[in-house]
Amino acid sequence: MLSIDLKGKRAVVTGGSRGVGRATALMLARAGADVGISYHSRAEAAQATVADLERLGVRAWAEQGDLADVAAAERLITRAVAEFGGLDILIGNAGIWPPEDTPIARMDDAQWRRTLAVNLDAIFFTTRAAARVMESGGRIVLVGSTAGQRGEAGHADYAATKGAIISFVKSIAIELAPRDITVNCVAPGWIDTEMCAVPFADGGRERIAESIPLGRVATAEDVAGPIVFLCSGLARHITGEILNVNGGSVLCG
Repeated sequence: MLSIDLKGKRAVVTGGSRGVGRATALMLARAGADVGISYHSRAEAAQATVADLERLGVRAWAEQGDLADVAAAERLITRAVAEFGGLDILIGNAGIWPPEDTPIARMDDAQWRRTLAVNLDAIFFTTRAAARVMESGGRIVLVGSTAGQRGEAGHADYAATKGAIISFVKSIAIELAPRDITVNCVAPGWIDTEMCAVPFADGGRERIAESIPLGRVATAEDVAGPIVFLCSGLARHITGEILNVNGGSVLCG
């Protein structure tokens, strides 16, 4: 039976206290990797995730911080080196999606700058810090979005950050390839997480599911699986790619 074995690998998952981050952290641990997670404010959820990771028999810890602050991002990677002795895997998952539709003519500076800081600056700061310490054979997987490929009306700030991540991945994949470090992006569509509570309300979930060719909204585990695949030896010759996990919705107009 073919399986993914990540025993001895040392991973960091940003935004690991809930949703896709939590599902990815647990899946990495089930494959044998030690896992550190970052979280912004949900200490109880983060500690619950750490407890679940430890029950799987791996080393685990949680680091609080706003990764849009360069010091917090660098502290996260420094802790990984201190706790694990190095870093093999970085999952850049933390981000925000302001749920209210905001036309560009009404979008204020504060929303624009906060979305860019959380979704893009944090990715840059953590990836840069990881690239400085990651060893040969490392894996970087950044979480993008369907919105970064085809845009999203009313959410230009979010779509812009996710489109930038896609270009960022392609650029640094080339840079880090000589060190045998792969860099890829998983681009989900709609996911059954707390972030989507507003659009899913009042029958929204059903309407959205009907618009997806596979007829359902993804679970967090549906997204975590491809992320973990890209961290494995099975994906060692894949780099600079955007792996769509959206039930085929990106194919529709």
